[in-house]
Amino acid sequence: MPDNDDLLIGEFPFLPKQERAQQKRNALLESGLHLFISCGYEQTTAKEIAAHAGVATGTFYRYFSDKRQLLMSVLEDKIDKLLPPEPSWVSRDPESLLASLLEAHNKRLSELGLQRVLPELMLKDPGLAEFLGEARRKIYSKILFGLKQAEENGLTWKDLDLEAVAWSILVLVENSHGTVIVSGKSTDYREISKVICRMVFPPDVLEQLRVSDEE
Repeated sequence: MPDNDDLLIGEFPFLPKQERAQQKRNALLESGLHLFISCGYEQTTAKEIAAHAGVATGTFYRYFSDKRQLLMSVLEDKIDKLLPPEPSWVSRDPESLLASLLEAHNKRLSELGLQRVLPELMLKDPGLAEFLGEARRKIYSKILFGLKQAEENGLTWKDLDLEAVAWSILVLVENSHGTVIVSGKSTDYREISKVICRMVFPPDVLEQLRVSDEE
């Protein structure tokens, strides 16, 4: 999470401690998530969120200042599921591992549904854009660190521009969820993984890693 997440979310009117009050707050969070995804953020009101959660509108404002604060609370809770996975470049078979990570990540995105709401919001909310941008930069740093480890172990192409490749990998991984929309076909995570791994590893190294995994 960014260091300024308190400023982004703001101070809550009330933080429940009793279980019943926590259940009401959680119901509002789930209600807001459902309506943002199904109806759109701009089209959803605090009154509708409260009604869908089965509570009064006043109860909404007891826990949240507005619907933006509710959305930021959802993002804070779900951010780990939204961010792309961090590949492991020193595993025995990075191609298979990355394919499985991508498949699991995109399944989580489909179940969560928030990726359909975020593009609309980021254009209108600089604070949200910065929040997600900072989280994205942290994933990039982790990918770059892993590539440096692989390079130190003599596994990568010798002339590899690690920073450029790290950004390329991040973009490919982030957009793997949208390929089905563009192509009309189911996403082939193995093919995406193959493209990424061939950017990083010479063919003979990939083959050595596969063979060592089978032994």
